[in-house]
Formats: sequence, C-alpha cells, structure tokens
Amino acid sequence: MTLNTLANYEQELKWFALALGILSTIAIVQNWYPFTMFVSLPFCLIWIYCAWLRTERQLKYINIIFSILYVYGIARYLMGA
Repeated sequence: MTLNTLANYEQELKWFALALGILSTIAIVQNWYPFTMFVSLPFCLIWIYCAWLRTERQLKYINIIFSILYVYGIARYLMGA
C-alpha cells in the first residue's frame, strides 16, 4: 500500500484515531501504564499522516514530537529501565 492508496481510507483512519484517543484517555484515567503509550503512538502516527495529506504543518510537527517521545518511552519500558 502506498501513501496515496491510504488516502482513500482517510475518514476511516480518523474514526480509528478517535477510538484510539478515547481508549488512551480511559487508560490514563485508569492508570494503565504502559498501555497508554502503546495506544497513543498509533494515534499520533495516524494524525501525522492525515496532516501530511492536508499540509497542516503545525499538527504534523506536534504529533511528530509526541511520537518521538512515545517511541522513547516504549523503548525504555521494553529495555526494562
């Protein structure tokens, strides 16, 4: 699948991102660490992609920063730090 092929599924991706965002919020409230990071990372990746489609630079860069932080947190968790 190419990025342009995924553009056909943009609305479905946004609904999936909404579900991930709600699940992430529930995980934060319930203190389900590290589940929050594993749910939030795909949420950010979807929004990076959707921002790239519409050239929304600010949204794209904010989500890139959050994705880097989530990858760092997941790596630390998996390495047992």
